[in-house]
Amino acid sequence: MSYLESLRVFVRVVELGSITSGGRDLRLSPAVASNRIKDLESRFGVRLLNRTTRKLVPTEIGRAFYDSARRVIETLDEAEAVVSGFSGTPHGTICVTAPLGLGRRIIAPLVPRSCDEYPGVEVRLRLSDRNVDIVADGIDLAFFLGEPSDSALKWRRIAECRRMLVASPEYVERHGAPQDPMDLARHNCLLLRYPRSPEFFWMLQTPEGPRKLMVHGRFDADDGDVLTEWALSGQGIANRPRYEIAEHVDSGRLVEVLADTPPLPAQFGMLTPHRRLQDPKLRLFADFAAREMRGAFNA
Repeated sequence: MSYLESLRVFVRVVELGSITSGGRDLRLSPAVASNRIKDLESRFGVRLLNRTTRKLVPTEIGRAFYDSARRVIETLDEAEAVVSGFSGTPHGTICVTAPLGLGRRIIAPLVPRSCDEYPGVEVRLRLSDRNVDIVADGIDLAFFLGEPSDSALKWRRIAECRRMLVASPEYVERHGAPQDPMDLARHNCLLLRYPRSPEFFWMLQTPEGPRKLMVHGRFDADDGDVLTEWALSGQGIANRPRYEIAEHVDSGRLVEVLADTPPLPAQFGMLTPHRRLQDPKLRLFADFAAREMRGAFNA
């Protein structure tokens, strides 16, 4: 059993807070992951983890060991990247995250094609509309919509993503179409919300410049596709990226409202920890993804 593999399991268990999650992240069963932790504790004769009612937490010595183990793994990964760069055959694993809708429609189809082009590289794709801690979660590359605020990460812009306010023809027939941004106050706005979500307002483009509107709705969701389905069923007005609803707009199942004052477009790009920028497999995947995705947001 590889000591290095046991170190990797321990690091991911600490970062994710459970043996099951840490093992799953490394494609190991909970039993195998648990045995890796036990082997480390037996090797050193100390307890590295304590179990609480909610999660596993490192002991004092476990925390110190985690800090050192993580540095060892990062150093080995960097050494592997150097060798891959010289050999011209990148290999290893890349952990990628993306928003749900964008990930399903645009990122997921790229993964098999990138792996065909670089057969030595494995890609683990994690999709979520929630905020992700890229460094703590061990993410190598995050596809991101919006304006990044973390200066510790490298931002690479890919495209501008057009957004639209849309509703079904049935909703417009029943409630009328808003004629002015202020009219949104009397409409059921379908909101994307999750813990710590910043999206409790909409930013619209007006002749006077960007305008921030506090909007309200009777229900919200943390999955953008749910908002689209609600809009299609006549429940209200949704603020959605054009690429996610293009087929419904083109078919007439959704109609644009307030077309003269649309939402501000979102910047789309990639976030990467600075320490990972020289990794050939990550650089090649990022270049491949950027090349393949340009134009996808102007449909």
